[in-house]
Amino acid sequence: MTDLFSVDGKTVLVTGGSRGIGLMIARGFVRAGATVVISSRKADVCEAVAKELSAEGRCEAIPADLGDDAGAEALAAAVRERCDRLDVLVNNAGATWGAPLESYPGSAFDKLWAVNVKAVFRLTTALLPALRAAAGDDDPARVINIGSIDGLRVPTMEVYAYSATKAAVHMLTRSLAHQLAAERITVNAIAPGPFESKMMAFALDDPATRAAITQQVPLGRIGRPDDMAGAAIFLASRAGAYLTGAVIPVDGGITTHG
Repeated sequence: MTDLFSVDGKTVLVTGGSRGIGLMIARGFVRAGATVVISSRKADVCEAVAKELSAEGRCEAIPADLGDDAGAEALAAAVRERCDRLDVLVNNAGATWGAPLESYPGSAFDKLWAVNVKAVFRLTTALLPALRAAAGDDDPARVINIGSIDGLRVPTMEVYAYSATKAAVHMLTRSLAHQLAAERITVNAIAPGPFESKMMAFALDDPATRAAITQQVPLGRIGRPDDMAGAAIFLASRAGAYLTGAVIPVDGGITTHG
């Protein structure tokens, strides 16, 4: 059973891996014995976090800004130079934007579409050669996209572009899963609920708002790092080898409300 959930020796790229959910996932893979590459926009932060994680295992940094095609292509090229194969790609980098309906800017849709959706597509396609090199019948290469429960249900906050782009990530996941299954590359998505992250800090740092959010969670708590790392490791291990095209809510049961 230990081998069933093992990711020991796998090479993993986690975008947005220097903080929040990306860091939770990256740290989990490092502790589980994988060789992890983290990427984020701020080079100094990315390097510092990689150094910190290297104290627990194998981790290195490749800073990149995924806000345009050139950034995604540059990251893919750097990964291909360092790694002859990529077992797991975790597309986690993302952005959010909240504003009242009648003042919600059109620029929010442009920015979030570029980072949350287009970068996922461009980076995945650019890394297909490395993923194909790792793919096998019994142990496929894996792509794990980080969506959101706000792409599965109407969010309580006014984050119109965010929820729309995360719904797009979920459908893109299913489309890529169908296209790449024959090449033994699985594509799944995790849809997180509330976790400690920069995106959620504006809500979770306020005691009253935090209590209100927690009250909405059937399991009665905010997500913990192990909850997120566990889901990603499951999808990347032999235990998740026969799963593709799935969108898995990791939300304490929030989406059971409908």
